[in-house]
Amino acid sequence: SGINAEYGLLMIPLPLQYIPTPVLYGLLLYLAFSSLEEFQLWERILLLATEQQQYPPHHYVRKVPQKVVHMFTGLQLLQLAVLCGLSFSGVSYLKMISATLFPLTSPSSFPRPGSRCAQR
Repeated sequence: SGINAEYGLLMIPLPLQYIPTPVLYGLLLYLAFSSLEEFQLWERILLLATEQQQYPPHHYVRKVPQKVVHMFTGLQLLQLAVLCGLSFSGVSYLKMISATLFPLTSPSSFPRPGSRCAQR
């Protein structure tokens, strides 16, 4: 099966040159929008505009305070904006540096629920 996979990867450039680029972009855009429904970041973005009484019964909404969920969503949106900005810039060494900086802003930098910092 490994040989078949390698053969398939070698055959990818042949059919791709016959498919117009806008068709591929449209397919990728459709795949992106169709997967938003089950994307947890998108669900938390929608929670920003929803009243707390109308929150869906997800496990993270029940156990984590609303402020922490919104802070984490804001951090992820900021990371996404910085990542898109770096990837669209022409400076290649910034892309390499960002790979080492993003783990520093991981969820471990947030206080754990029930800890003394989270109760403030």
